[in-house]
Amino acid sequence: MRPMNRNALDTNRKSNPMSAPVRAVSLVLRTLIVCVALAVPVLAMPAMDGVEGSRIEAPALKKQGAGFVLLVSLQRA
Repeated sequence: MRPMNRNALDTNRKSNPMSAPVRAVSLVLRTLIVCVALAVPVLAMPAMDGVEGSRIEAPALKKQGAGFVLLVSLQRA
């Protein structure tokens, strides 16, 4: 049996009248999936604002207060 060459496969694919709508639907579905994957985190942010404890915050630093005192005393000297 003789193998078909690549040109014969391409012409068969192009001559099929149903291949264009199938490719269009496939492209639309792929685009929709990508858009949904990108939009889900953005749309989830307002929902997370009202949830208590959803943010992880660093503990507040202890303020020493020596920086301003040193600055004022060095300017007077």
